[in-house]
Amino acid sequence: MSQRHQIPGIHPPDRPRVLLVDDDEVNLMLTRAALSAEFDIVEATNGNDALRMVSGWVPDLVVLDAIMPGLDGFDTCREMRSYYGFEHVPVLMLTGLEDDASVQRAFQAGATDFFVKSNQWSLLTQRLHYMLRTARTNRELERSKSNLARAQYLARMGSFDWWYSPDLPLGSGLELSEQALRVFGYGPEEHLSLREILHMLDTADRVALFRQLRLVLRNVNVIANDIPMHLPDGRDRVIHVEAEPEFGDLGQCIGYRGIVQDVTDRRHAEDSIRRLASTDALTTLPNRRQLMIRAERALEVARDRGHLVALLMIDLDRFKNINDTLGHFAGDELLIEVSARLRACVRHCDQFNDLVVVETVGNRSHRQLEGVARLGGDEFVALLPEVHDVSDAERVGRRILDALREPLYVSGQECFATASIGIALYPRDGENVTDLMRNADVAMYAAKTAGRNNCVTYGPSLAGRGPEMLELETALHKAIERDELRLYYQPKIDVAKGCVVGVEALMRWQRPDRLVSPADFIPLAEETGLIVPMTEWALREATRQVRAWQDEYGYLGGVAVNMPSRMFHRSDLLELVTSSVGVHGLRPDRLLLELTEGTLMTNIDAILPTLRELNELGVRISVDDFGTGYSSLAYLTTLPISELKIDRSFVQNLGVTHKGKAVITTIVALARALGLSVIAEGVETQAQAHILHRQGCTTMQGYLFSRPVDGASLGPWLRDFQLAPMAEVPEDDEGQTVSA
Repeated sequence: MSQRHQIPGIHPPDRPRVLLVDDDEVNLMLTRAALSAEFDIVEATNGNDALRMVSGWVPDLVVLDAIMPGLDGFDTCREMRSYYGFEHVPVLMLTGLEDDASVQRAFQAGATDFFVKSNQWSLLTQRLHYMLRTARTNRELERSKSNLARAQYLARMGSFDWWYSPDLPLGSGLELSEQALRVFGYGPEEHLSLREILHMLDTADRVALFRQLRLVLRNVNVIANDIPMHLPDGRDRVIHVEAEPEFGDLGQCIGYRGIVQDVTDRRHAEDSIRRLASTDALTTLPNRRQLMIRAERALEVARDRGHLVALLMIDLDRFKNINDTLGHFAGDELLIEVSARLRACVRHCDQFNDLVVVETVGNRSHRQLEGVARLGGDEFVALLPEVHDVSDAERVGRRILDALREPLYVSGQECFATASIGIALYPRDGENVTDLMRNADVAMYAAKTAGRNNCVTYGPSLAGRGPEMLELETALHKAIERDELRLYYQPKIDVAKGCVVGVEALMRWQRPDRLVSPADFIPLAEETGLIVPMTEWALREATRQVRAWQDEYGYLGGVAVNMPSRMFHRSDLLELVTSSVGVHGLRPDRLLLELTEGTLMTNIDAILPTLRELNELGVRISVDDFGTGYSSLAYLTTLPISELKIDRSFVQNLGVTHKGKAVITTIVALARALGLSVIAEGVETQAQAHILHRQGCTTMQGYLFSRPVDGASLGPWLRDFQLAPMAEVPEDDEGQTVSA
């Protein structure tokens, strides 16, 4: 080997490197002289030397003499092409032969071009430059093809050509790229026909695709479809097909060119997003948004076909008690179990798609809109898209109530859930979803008012109730800041001593046009949570009024304030009570807090520490409406109670039935045995007062002595009150009071 021109370590980009191989020293010198002005030349005198040289580097171009001793140019070229990196290196074969066989042999060996030896050196230089430009273009093309193939591979995409012929139902041919074949699970050397692809579809999808293709071809439209397929390897995939028409010289459609892409993962993600946007995360029932979509469609169909639609508003009764006593995790368990039972009571369809359109009148596809949705919290709605009359909806309502009667087990504990259900019908109770929801809600609240665990259908008698309750709730929010709340006071009388021993503070709401009954706004205040700030105000106002009576009239009795269960959720209740009595200089024992039996029994473990702290402070505790709740002797001995208050329902039965008297006797005896005071409320007649006195209950309150009045009016009454101590009145054998 001779190397007369040494290649430097770094070559400028405008000096291509050329490997020149020729066994003739003269030809080698002449060729080098002709090319060295524009190329860096590396020389070799035979094929073997040339192969050893290229084992460590790759030239930009190779010029080979065809006829050489030993390894000739044809074999050298063929061997070079097998080396890594030489697939696209341009090779020019120099030959003195002009026969076609030599030219064909050069190309078969892998030569890029050939050149007949002559003295036209400028022509050889131009030929080499042309080969280099072509090689660069080919490399860029290959790089682009490789990048495209890589991008298509990553995107699970491939291209296709479908040649269309009106005479052939499936066209005249289908050509798929390697990437397209991979999308369908085939290798690059395999063949796949359109007929085979169609057999990957379910029968129904195949028929629908044929119908669509006929329409597309008739109108020469663009193809854009997501098609579910079952591939030969067993995978279920969704393939997106998108193509545009190709036109012939006469403007006729000759086929389609487009792409296929595996969009299964994207479709699954879209379905998940749609499911999350349309379902309740806890119960997996449709949420409010999905309910509104279903209800709107149901009403559209009902307008066209003239049938009724029913909407059932379902609200669980006393669900808050579950959360408060067993915790929110147990509450979630209960909601999940209730949702499963509601599903079983209503034909429920989980197929909800924002693009679903109810089809022709002859089918029943609108019935798929039927189902149960969760609005939030413990509120559910059942949609019945077609009913014959109200009895159909009421039958579903009763089915729901029956299903909820079975016990539920949450957090290892048995409990029961009941519901109040309101029913509204289209078009009788509303022409749109909003009106139906509102009126069903009104009927549901009527069911709660009627005692819960009930089903009520909206009717004319409830027509004004919904707006009235909404207006009342809005006004109640502003009652405190507008100073519309009032405290009325009813005195407690010790008939044995003939004196006032205390008063009970009763809340009233003085609106500009009327005085609102406590029966109307207290339940609403408890439901909305407004009862908490209202009770705070009542504590401060009651203690202020007691101090005012003391300063002006010498009143030294106490005041009782009703305490709702929500107040015991506050961590600062003790501070609130202390500040209320302390700011007016009152002793804590002049304040009595009245709790109902329901409050005590529902939250006994939670409120017990607070009650003990209040008792240690000196505040007295009274059990209101005793005997009407879930009575338990255990809590009477556990809680720091000072007083039992006999409910008015027992007092009203005095003198009417022997049972009423027996209940009073039992309560008084129990109170005495436990060392508790006892007071009767709702005393309206002298006969009731005498019987109570005879049974040992001497402290009473009721209309017999005074109606509840405001603080300004009660002050003078307290100052001027006089009552002779009540003497024992004998009874006859029948237990009736003997007239004097």
